[in-house]
Amino acid sequence: MTSQKPLRRLPLAAAVCAALAFSLPACAQTAAVTPVSAVGNQPATVEKNASTGIAKLTVTGRALERLGLQTDTVKPAPSGTGIALPYSALLYDANGKTWVYTSPSPGAFERQEVGVVRVEGGVVTATAGPPAGTTIVTVGAAELFGTEFGTAK
Repeated sequence: MTSQKPLRRLPLAAAVCAALAFSLPACAQTAAVTPVSAVGNQPATVEKNASTGIAKLTVTGRALERLGLQTDTVKPAPSGTGIALPYSALLYDANGKTWVYTSPSPGAFERQEVGVVRVEGGVVTATAGPPAGTTIVTVGAAELFGTEFGTAK
């Protein structure tokens, strides 16, 4: 008489083997990652400011479409002091500082530090940052951050 347990495990073992078999070709492929600055037809240019270390990014129209960047404007804080901006615009660096990307002109972006006081209901209240009326990136800021610091997928 044979046990039924090994037969119940057979479909699970087959599924695991199939998943491994399909993933092996992907593991064998290597893709060369080229930094943005080395690409001949650059989707973005990065110009570092020597004194501040903050870069100005200029992104092509095609790159803007691919990234799906969205923007909003900084508003005066309801309390009358400071500014209010969407939480989706906020970025945190490795040191815990908070930043947003401003868009001084179409296709151009610059990172600016924000002094966060409170985050409530998806709205950031800040004492320091871009002035009210400034255009900021709300979707795609992480990709700009990666472009500025030369990280790639």
